[in-house]
Parts: sequence; structure tokens; C-alpha cells
Amino acid sequence: MGVRGSGRSRYGGRLRRAVFAVLITGALVVPLSAAARPRIPAPPPAKLPPLSAVTLAGTYEANRADAAEAFRMAAAHGDRGRATADRALASPSHHLLAFDGRGPGRVTEVFGDLATARHIAVLVPGSDTTLDTYARFRAGALALHRRTGPRAAVVAWLGYDTPRMLGTAALTASRAEQGARGLERFVAELRAAVGPLPGVSLLCHSYGTVVCARAAAAADVQDIALVGSPGTGVDCAADLHTRARVWAARGGDDWIADVPHVRVDVFGTDVGFGTDPVSPAYGARVFAAGGGGHSGYFAPGSVSLANLARIVLGRMPEVTHA
Repeated sequence: MGVRGSGRSRYGGRLRRAVFAVLITGALVVPLSAAARPRIPAPPPAKLPPLSAVTLAGTYEANRADAAEAFRMAAAHGDRGRATADRALASPSHHLLAFDGRGPGRVTEVFGDLATARHIAVLVPGSDTTLDTYARFRAGALALHRRTGPRAAVVAWLGYDTPRMLGTAALTASRAEQGARGLERFVAELRAAVGPLPGVSLLCHSYGTVVCARAAAAADVQDIALVGSPGTGVDCAADLHTRARVWAARGGDDWIADVPHVRVDVFGTDVGFGTDPVSPAYGARVFAAGGGGHSGYFAPGSVSLANLARIVLGRMPEVTHA
């Protein structure tokens, strides 16, 4: 048993180092070789009053109108994919707190009633999430809302420019720093609108866990859940300097397990995000995520979705542990 275990350990170590080398190579080479995407025309974001229960309906209407105009401009530009995404968001069934169709795009969508919710979950996405791929992020938020029920509202927050999976930004904290400032502002606006009573949870996926870690100290939330994390840039949960409960999980088939959880200096820039949040050394509350892969944490019927819903609803004794 000892010999076989040592062999697996050596093989696993070689695999992780190889994967990390590929990622670093991708980070340095891909940005130089990838073709830039043409700019997609869209109107500037709508000018909106401060968020409140009274202004919600008008905010939703203004952002849907902006999405409809973005659809017309993208269609005229010949970008059928973006036009399709914009048209979907312009539908009356979408409750948009924010919309910006320029560049990769940003959108914040609400599922449920913010004005009456007793619990609010804010989902923070990882790499390669844009308006063009928003539908899959939205599907996860919708699945969570169906699981939590009418007592909770779920917010899909695509409020920052996410990095590409194979790109320098995916291995450094540069995009996370920008995203964290936006997330801090959003949580503050949300708190001002709904008051102190609803419990607010940050549910953070992949590179989004780095964003949440940067915002943790300033965000007035009760729970922070880190799923599929490459690391958060700190050595342990205590270094987040938050009063929130910190949770972590990783699916059994998530490839992120094979990425070394280290930080190294590459030409004066920190690459990687350090300690694995599901390791004992990190000190998070590790919960079961089942056997899913990197994109399966919000899949309907999954173990991870059930536990995330329990965290959002404050049902801590019901959360199953890994």
C-alpha cells in the first residue's frame, strides 16, 4: 500500500506541475497570439436612481430598454450571437438591476423579489463569463432560486470583466482587484436598499472566489461560499478579515484539483493563488459537492446545489460535509 501510494503521489505531483507549466505558458503566449475581437456597439448604461424597493420596477424597465437597443445595434453590426443574448435580456421576464452591452458586457439579474426576500444570494462567476456566455451562468442562478424557493432572491452578478481561462489575467489578481471594488459597491447598494435584516450570501465560483476574497473584508454578508477555487490569494480564511462564515467545496471530478495551489513570482508578478480552500490548513467549513466537475456546482439535483441552498437559507445543521 505504501509503495502504491508513493507512486500516486509522485505521479500527481508531476501532473500538477505539468498543468501549471501549461497554464503559465498559456498565460504568456495566448495574449500575444490571440486575435482581438471587434468592438460591439451598444448604448451606454442607463442612468438610474439609487436602488430601493420603490425604484426596482423602473430600474428593471430601463435596463430592459437598454438591452433592446443593444440588440438592435448588435444586429445591425452583424454580430448575431451578441444580438441573440441582448434580445433575450430585453424580455419582460428578466429583472435587470444593471446592463452594459459594450465590450464583453456586464449584467446583474434578479430571480425572486428583492423587496420581500428574507435571504439573498449573490452569485459571482469565474473565467470566460461574458454576455455571450451569460446563459449558462444564468441557468445556475435560476436553478438555485428554484431550490431555495420564494423566501429567497438570487442575484446573478456579472459585474466585472472576467479573464479568459487561458490568459495572464486568469493567473493573477488584476481582474479580481477590479471586480472586488465593484462587488463591494454592489453589496453596499443592496444593503442600503433592503436593510440589515435579510441574510446575504456570496456564492463564488472559480476565479470568482479570488474576487470574493478581495471583497470579503468590506462586504456586509453572513456567508461566503467558495466552489471550484484555484485559491484566494491568502493563506487561510482568517486572512480574509471577515465576520462571515467561510465555506468551501470541490467536486470530485473538478480539474481545478490538479492545478497547484501555490503562488510564484513570474517576472515580478505573482502567479497563482496559494492555499487550497478545501484543505485543512485554510480553515474554511468544507461541505460536500458530490462528484461533479468544474461547471457542475449549480446543476439541478446536485449535492453541491442542495448544500448551497441550505447555506443561503441559513440551515447550517442540514449542510452535509465532505
